[in-house]
Amino acid sequence: MRLFLDTANIDEIRDVARMGVLAGVTTNPTLMAKESGISYRDRVIEICEAVNGPVSAECTSREVEGLLEEGRGIATWHPNVIVKIPMDANGLEATSILAGEGIKINMTLIFSANQALLAALAGATYVSPFVGRLDDAGHDGMEVVRQSVAIFDRYNLPAQVLAASIRSSTHVIAAALAGSHIATLPYAVLQAMIKHPLTDTGIERFLADARKYASV
Repeated sequence: MRLFLDTANIDEIRDVARMGVLAGVTTNPTLMAKESGISYRDRVIEICEAVNGPVSAECTSREVEGLLEEGRGIATWHPNVIVKIPMDANGLEATSILAGEGIKINMTLIFSANQALLAALAGATYVSPFVGRLDDAGHDGMEVVRQSVAIFDRYNLPAQVLAASIRSSTHVIAAALAGSHIATLPYAVLQAMIKHPLTDTGIERFLADARKYASV
């Protein structure tokens, strides 16, 4: 399973990219609203230059013609840009047209396996179930991931499942076990994946022993 970072913060992205574990980035207008002093386009290009992988940039239009115009424009920003389109009837129509033009689409705001199947059939490259938001509403978000992966595998659909709205390091492991192709996670969750109290204790013990050895 590949790991994407769900952020528009360039410092966070560069930090994780240096670790050698980052395969891509997802952004959205909410994340971008936290940034200041830079346009969405310029920040996406900046991210693409920092990460050698797919970078999702979201459309905000709600009508088909607007989505087509916006999607075509976003696709020109950088070769690694993936056009992100929310799931609804207009989104499916726009996805089918743009995918037919060779533009890669990440269909977002997926909350059921039915929606995931429709997104894949429309030609989306990535399908993003929102695990955390489903859990918040009392549903099993990871079950949507499992069902979507099973459907795509059974019918050889080329779309990849991108587990989104990840809230914890436990979610990351659950997504991997569910067969998700990708998980996109906040910077804080990735940092939590690194940490373990026994690792910290072990390092302290090694250093203490090394100091004893050096004093001999």
